[in-house]
Amino acid sequence: MAIQTLLTTDRLLIEPLTVNDNNFILELVNTDGWIEFIGNRNVTSQVEATAYIQKIIDNPNTTYWVVKIKNNQTKIGIITFIKRDYLEHHDIGFAFLPNFANNGYAYESANTVLKNVIHQNNLSHIFATTVPENIISIKLLKKLGLFFDKEIEVEKEKLYVYGVSTDKLSINEITKSFFGVFTNTNNKQPNWNLLSSICIPEIMLISKTETTHTVYSLTSFIEPRQKILTDGTLKEFEEHETTEHTKIIGNIAQRHSAYQKSGILEGTMFKQEGYKFLQFVKTNAEWKISSAIWEDEK
Repeated sequence: MAIQTLLTTDRLLIEPLTVNDNNFILELVNTDGWIEFIGNRNVTSQVEATAYIQKIIDNPNTTYWVVKIKNNQTKIGIITFIKRDYLEHHDIGFAFLPNFANNGYAYESANTVLKNVIHQNNLSHIFATTVPENIISIKLLKKLGLFFDKEIEVEKEKLYVYGVSTDKLSINEITKSFFGVFTNTNNKQPNWNLLSSICIPEIMLISKTETTHTVYSLTSFIEPRQKILTDGTLKEFEEHETTEHTKIIGNIAQRHSAYQKSGILEGTMFKQEGYKFLQFVKTNAEWKISSAIWEDEK
């Protein structure tokens, strides 16, 4: 399996596990959370930690990354990607030191790994397993876009299996980018070039009101929005998806989204909700938005 050696985010470095990480692994596998939710690995010394890591490295079905804080190189957790004998597809996992919980590090690093392995490998689905009691893990899996798939028993232990198709993950990411491209909060500049990379050139965009509709090309859609989002007319604007339902059939897909947007328009704060229908087409192994229609609620 092709997997990029080093991954980065704004805050994190995500590097392959090596035997030089033995002290960190010794600490991690003996935390209360690891022992409760993953199991006691009986690693009690630096030598045992080194042997434990070497066994992982020697297994061609297993990849571990160490997550570090970028600005000080502090090791805070791991992301794993494993082909288990009892699952049809690869399994993603994560574990972090308790002092670094609730900072978004697990989501940030796991989401980066997911995007990387999807882009570099021909995978149709991603799985994850957790014990039913691990509520925090389940919450993170759902945030990553995975859904409950089934319950299994492995070595007399009940496990929940969560899963998602890689097509759905790709569409999730494109949709998130589409909603986020207009954000100009905290002096952020909208990334208009991103639209060209996630949409087909012939995309049709339709704004619907109660009595009329307006049809845009990509260029005619961008121009008026670019003006008001950069000349001070519309400030602190952001838009995000609140709920979604996606249907994928072969190389075409449709997504119904509810959204919320807010900002300051000509000095007046506003908040608005509405609905979008997005259509997608898969071309050259990449999903692109082919059309979008939306209507704000009254």
